[in-house]
Amino acid sequence: MLIGVPKEIKNHEYRVGMVPASARELISHGHQVMIETNAGSGIGFSDEDYRAVGATIKTTAEEIFAEADMIVKVKEPLAEERARLRPDQILFTYLHLAPDLPQTKDLIASKAVCIAYETVTSDNGSLPLLAPMSEVAGRMSIQAGAQCLEKSNRGRGMLLGGVPGVSPAKVVIIGGGVVGSNAAQMAIGMGANVVILDRSIDVLRRLDAQFGARLETVYSSKDALEEHVLSADLVIGGVLIPGAAAPKLVTEDMIKRMKPGSAVVDVAIDQGGCFATSHATTHAEPTYIVDDVVHYCVANMPGAVPRTSTFALNNATLPYIIALANKGYKAALADDAHLLNGLNVHKGLVTCRSVADNLGFEYVDPEEALAL
Repeated sequence: MLIGVPKEIKNHEYRVGMVPASARELISHGHQVMIETNAGSGIGFSDEDYRAVGATIKTTAEEIFAEADMIVKVKEPLAEERARLRPDQILFTYLHLAPDLPQTKDLIASKAVCIAYETVTSDNGSLPLLAPMSEVAGRMSIQAGAQCLEKSNRGRGMLLGGVPGVSPAKVVIIGGGVVGSNAAQMAIGMGANVVILDRSIDVLRRLDAQFGARLETVYSSKDALEEHVLSADLVIGGVLIPGAAAPKLVTEDMIKRMKPGSAVVDVAIDQGGCFATSHATTHAEPTYIVDDVVHYCVANMPGAVPRTSTFALNNATLPYIIALANKGYKAALADDAHLLNGLNVHKGLVTCRSVADNLGFEYVDPEEALAL
């Protein structure tokens, strides 16, 4: 199979779909790999590094899209990239379609085979291709939130961990999954007063066993959510419904009643965000103010640490890329029900129920779509 890796073009996005070591693995299986020139430069890999493992360097993204059987990316394709997709071409990347009608329409029109990292599942019910970036984003959310609380960024002027004789900031984390647990680890390490809310008692038990008395675990009812959000200095939004738009758990009224200069970091922004006042921002302009509350809603947070993020992502995606290339996408999807869950759009049909329900498209079972 001929696999193409274009350079990412989203604002301040320096990650790359495949590092040279991953390209080498694919080539060792008898496949060809094309890399757009300078695609890896943001994380310290030159074109020569890719040539050294047997990859071919292409001058433009147009060449990559025109020739490749499978496109491997990091972020969802932007409009100019979607226009280059071909019928039957495989696209393997993060898509986050539920809150993104224009992208979904374009992918349907392309007749391409679109497999989303974020909806691939595992035997234990986790999302193995989302988890690495959730780990990074969860940890980064505390760094970002700490900066948002600085006065120069119009925050309350608080040090997250305080100092002897001065109380630390209160950090409230909504959602106890991969994002939430990693955010808690960082916030506790920085000395903050940390509360985490979740609706799963099993999740709360796990977090209590992991962190003990250093973390307050709270069952997430409407009353509890309002109480802790209003008393927080920093709120991290880390809720996720696989493939679907994130629920708006924090209302506009709650934002209005938060402390002036407090901050929110919406890690769920890729799926539309869990704060009613959220809208996606970029690393170039990461924050904005609503009702004296600093909002950090960067849609590609892990892109700020692209080297760490790329290696973490490649470690998770490489076995699936190899399976798709070795078997062809139909056999690979038929052999692995968890990879099949990643199929979001197949030759003009929406094959992810959450995406179809959120955007009003007809849902087609992926097995039926593959048989057509």
